[in-house]
Amino acid sequence: ALPVDLKVVEERTVGPDLGADSISKGLVGMLVGTVALMTFIIITYGRFGVYACIALVVNVLMILGVMAVANTTLTLPGIAGFVLTIGAAVDANVLINERIREERARGRRVVQSVELGYKEASRAIFDANITNVIAAVLMFLIGSGPVRGFAVVLMIGIVTSVFTAVTMTRMWVAGWLRKARPSEIHI
Repeated sequence: ALPVDLKVVEERTVGPDLGADSISKGLVGMLVGTVALMTFIIITYGRFGVYACIALVVNVLMILGVMAVANTTLTLPGIAGFVLTIGAAVDANVLINERIREERARGRRVVQSVELGYKEASRAIFDANITNVIAAVLMFLIGSGPVRGFAVVLMIGIVTSVFTAVTMTRMWVAGWLRKARPSEIHI
């Protein structure tokens, strides 16, 4: 303690309106960001973008479902982990679609392009997410409180995002390819 007198220069009281306003603006920002992201993905990747957007929605529902079953609370650090995993899910879908695009540019047939695109992109996706899981486990073991909450949501989100991006979209694309047998894809 320092021998200094405390002199109040300014004092303010914050009411619940400030928190409600922040939540309202956050929801609007989230809605605008989500619509912009999904619009961009659909415009960029067409049918494959639609599959990616559906997978993102399923991913969010799966994360919330696992958290509900585990009776966990979504805290501010948890929301940060949530947002990070959504970004990872978008990234995984972009990697897959760009890899398919590259295979088509190399002159491969549609089915072969899709197969190689998923196979090659999956390696990079698994590698990146394994390092994220290692980091999340370390944060959970070493960290406390908010850091552990972030780590839990991150681990749940990594598992669900890999599942939805790699497995679900692949299943939907394979079903469409079997049914439509397209000679060309627009991706």
